[in-house]
Amino acid sequence: MKKTVANTSKNGTAQAGPANPAPTEAVAVTPPPTPEELEELKARAAKADENWDRLLRTAADLENYKKRATRERADAIQSSLAALLQKLLPVLDHFEMAQSAAQTTNAPPAGIESVQAGIAMIQQQLKAILAETGLEEIDARGKPFDPLWHEAVAQMETADTPEGHVVQQIRKGYRLKDRLLRPAAVVVARKPASPPA
Repeated sequence: MKKTVANTSKNGTAQAGPANPAPTEAVAVTPPPTPEELEELKARAAKADENWDRLLRTAADLENYKKRATRERADAIQSSLAALLQKLLPVLDHFEMAQSAAQTTNAPPAGIESVQAGIAMIQQQLKAILAETGLEEIDARGKPFDPLWHEAVAQMETADTPEGHVVQQIRKGYRLKDRLLRPAAVVVARKPASPPA
């Protein structure tokens, strides 16, 4: 506990204050840097500026690369789509010619057969174009049911097909190389229920 002592000022009034005034704290004075230290600090500052500039350039290069890659990817998709559509345009033309021929034919048996043959040729042309792009049909008939490539829509009791195999394919499935586009819709065989004894 500090003692307070009354001090008298010049005008004779008493003032309260600490009995022992606290010593003033000494402030450490740092000596100025030597010329060698100044040179080292300048070199470090220059290196920091250089690294900062390099970082900014690298970030800008990365951003430009991302934009360029996105643009190139979009151009590649557009280009491949245009190439596929150019191959499909003749198929569309042939369908229109077949439709026109079917409308103008007075339905003699030979006319219907020629239209059917023309449509079959168009189908083969379309399948060939799609096969060039890597599209493959998934043929599931008679094969074991595979949930990766097949979609079971029903089961059928039968003794003719082994259990768990595809009895009937209702809709074809398609894949693009190893990527599934649409599973084959199938009916799967099941053992016939034994008659009650």
